[in-house]
Amino acid sequence: MPRIVNVPPTLLALALATSAAQAQRPADSPTVAYVTNEGSRTVSVIDLASRRVVATIPMGARPRGLHLSPDGRRLYVALSDDRPNVQGGDDAIAEIDVATRRIVARHRAGSDPEQFGITPDGRSLIAANEDAGTASLIDLATNRELATLIVGIEPEGVAVSPDGRLAFVTAETSNSVSIVDMAARAVVANLLVDVRPRAAAFSPDGRRAYVSAEIGGTLTVIDVARREAIATIELDGLEGKPVGVVVSPDGSRVYVANGATGRVSVVDARANRVIGSVQVGRRPWGLALSRDGRWLYSANGLSHDVSIVDTQALRTVGRIPVGERPWGVAVH
Repeated sequence: MPRIVNVPPTLLALALATSAAQAQRPADSPTVAYVTNEGSRTVSVIDLASRRVVATIPMGARPRGLHLSPDGRRLYVALSDDRPNVQGGDDAIAEIDVATRRIVARHRAGSDPEQFGITPDGRSLIAANEDAGTASLIDLATNRELATLIVGIEPEGVAVSPDGRLAFVTAETSNSVSIVDMAARAVVANLLVDVRPRAAAFSPDGRRAYVSAEIGGTLTVIDVARREAIATIELDGLEGKPVGVVVSPDGSRVYVANGATGRVSVVDARANRVIGSVQVGRRPWGLALSRDGRWLYSANGLSHDVSIVDTQALRTVGRIPVGERPWGVAVH
């Protein structure tokens, strides 16, 4: 006669939920998400199979932008103190060892770094210094500042091209994008875009770049070779206040977080038009995509959670509570 084991209902429910989540997820989907919580000054570590926070890393300052190194062994987090227009001791890019979940280095990156980009070889980063109107180029191996570049007024978003040759730095107050030649360590062009540009992202082939405009309510499409805007796409009735931008791995879609409406717009990158939207949490800000493009993750600042979106069905399939005022998300 088979042995009967009584399993507590809570454990049974968790096991069933975990099995269901694993069944939905392709084998190459990410297993871990990292979320910066600006309000609680922490980074949440989420196990995506069980869809729950498994660790919390104290940062000691306001964490916002974050990126994983190309090999996935390091997590870099932009930190700022509470003193505007002054470079303080907490203004830095923190380097976290993913295996130990400990801060192993702090890279000085100018005043009030908010967003940054890492080169494809993992050797350097470029950070926007919001207070100073500059961008700092940092050698990660030596922790040496290679250059400080004058960009637009109140720089915000940073994107590095897939080949590592260019960086785009958006500037909220001057409504501009500065194009940085990474080898020359120089700004080589400036483009005007819509009002209050926030985030930027390149297509996988590097031929296009996409810039969100929070006040304009649009997405600007930039031809990288020609260094000019070729389209401006209206999002969410111009009421969405878009911020975060990510491009699908095949380059066919662009996803934009609309903080004011709690929706993510889906843009056909070939036709340059909106083809759908999906409701997520309150004030979605940062976005991240799985490597296969199947899963989209949004950090929702006012509902204090992360939404998981099935990009095939265009619907939210889960919400994970994290810390206070989540800002950005990265997946591995």
